[in-house]
Amino acid sequence: MEDVLKEIESLREEIRHHNYRYYVLDDPEISDAEYDRLFRRLLELEQQHPDLITPDSPTQRVGAEPQETFTEVKHRIPMLSLENSFHDQDIRDFDARIKRFLKDPTPFDYTVEPKIDGLAVELVYEKGALTVASTRGDGFVGENVTPNIKTILTVPLTLIEMGKRPIPDLLEVRGEVYMETEAFESLNRERINKNLPVFANPRNAAAGSLRQLNPRITARRPLNMFCYGVGEISGDSFDTHYELMVGLQEWGLRVNRPHIRVCGTIEEVIEYCHYLEEHREDFPFEIDGAVIKVNSLALQARLGHKARSPRWALAFKFKPTQETTRILRIDVQVGRTGALTPVAHLEPVEIGGVTVKRATLHNEDEINRKDIREGDTVIVQRAGDVIPEVVKSIPSKRTGQERRFVMPTHCPSCGTKVVKRGDEKISECPNRRCPGRVKEALKHFISKGAMNIEGLGDKIMAQLLDRGMVTEAADLYHLRYEDLIRLDKIEHKSATNLLNAIEGSKNTTLGKFILA
Repeated sequence: MEDVLKEIESLREEIRHHNYRYYVLDDPEISDAEYDRLFRRLLELEQQHPDLITPDSPTQRVGAEPQETFTEVKHRIPMLSLENSFHDQDIRDFDARIKRFLKDPTPFDYTVEPKIDGLAVELVYEKGALTVASTRGDGFVGENVTPNIKTILTVPLTLIEMGKRPIPDLLEVRGEVYMETEAFESLNRERINKNLPVFANPRNAAAGSLRQLNPRITARRPLNMFCYGVGEISGDSFDTHYELMVGLQEWGLRVNRPHIRVCGTIEEVIEYCHYLEEHREDFPFEIDGAVIKVNSLALQARLGHKARSPRWALAFKFKPTQETTRILRIDVQVGRTGALTPVAHLEPVEIGGVTVKRATLHNEDEINRKDIREGDTVIVQRAGDVIPEVVKSIPSKRTGQERRFVMPTHCPSCGTKVVKRGDEKISECPNRRCPGRVKEALKHFISKGAMNIEGLGDKIMAQLLDRGMVTEAADLYHLRYEDLIRLDKIEHKSATNLLNAIEGSKNTTLGKFILA
């Protein structure tokens, strides 16, 4: 039981970290597929040991806490995430679960629509006027981006009546902010001409553009928005999701109506999902899946939701983009918990518009299972069209010069003998004073999701560690001005700002302190 508890706590910690990277920083470190595996493993363990479920587990909530750059907006109705599916049988299982829950043989429809790869937002209209716009954030609290949303030409500042239904006194509409592929490529060409860093993909470009403190910058970016649902709405009600989409369009809101299909059976749903996947390149924007919803709003209300997702909706994820390349070498990185992670350095390859040079190999067990060797030709994918991972090796392309990889017996950072944990799958450095562990632990401790200490970059941190001035997080709070001013390339203002940031970090929330 103790080993199970340790694995559960480790999974929760890892998932919270990746939630923060994905939802708050828009800078994910792992693929959607890898995240899904972590989440499914945690769900499996908690289902087997329900007494170990805690209210703050990632399975009991939506995502990570929003960062503090913008003012906060609390959603009246949580913006839940969708449960993911990857195979036809997953869709059939979804249909079967709904029918078991309803215990009603009466047939019902589904709607299917493209899943646009963008940033989820909520717009609040009061008496037809746009009053507040916010990002999804952690699903409960988002960031106020009203001035930025107002710069998007496809977002109406005032609703209009183009149909029979009157405009409601209150309308919370949810949608996806995105950037079309051609506009994204044009923006990157412009940035190259100005010697500015380019965006990795349209989703990152859209997220980075919307979350600018200066709305004038957002206004210069070619953003678009499609509406896909509502939160709270007053007045007249709709019978179906499709009717709702028509109603939103009649109030002047943009919906992806031509590609929303009503399906009478689950096999029709599967057929249309396949159609969208086969034609994904025909869309002027990136789509990474399809969204399946029970069409009847009354049935949606009966089905309700689980802690993390509605029971009446499902995301079907398309197969990720893949390319072939070669592993040049395999290095080992030390994480803040001491876990040793092998990383493949690749011959650069472009996948989905991004040049991929590195990919995680997870652990020794995974390398052996896939029979991956240094020098191998491998298939690399950006699962979820975002993050690279090595899928498999291609043994038929071996020349005889490939080398089997063996995890080091001693930590590459401090030389301490490595131990195994987690059924012998994960190699770990047990030395809590290991420079590699301390560095990664400090990077986590000072991050925005934890203690939020700005001004402590890699170069300053390296000097503090090399000179023995910091060996653990607590040492940061004993640093003096005289200590910092002696460091290379740090002047009076930088030293003062860093000390103020360290002092300011003492005023934090319990949740962030525990996370740190």
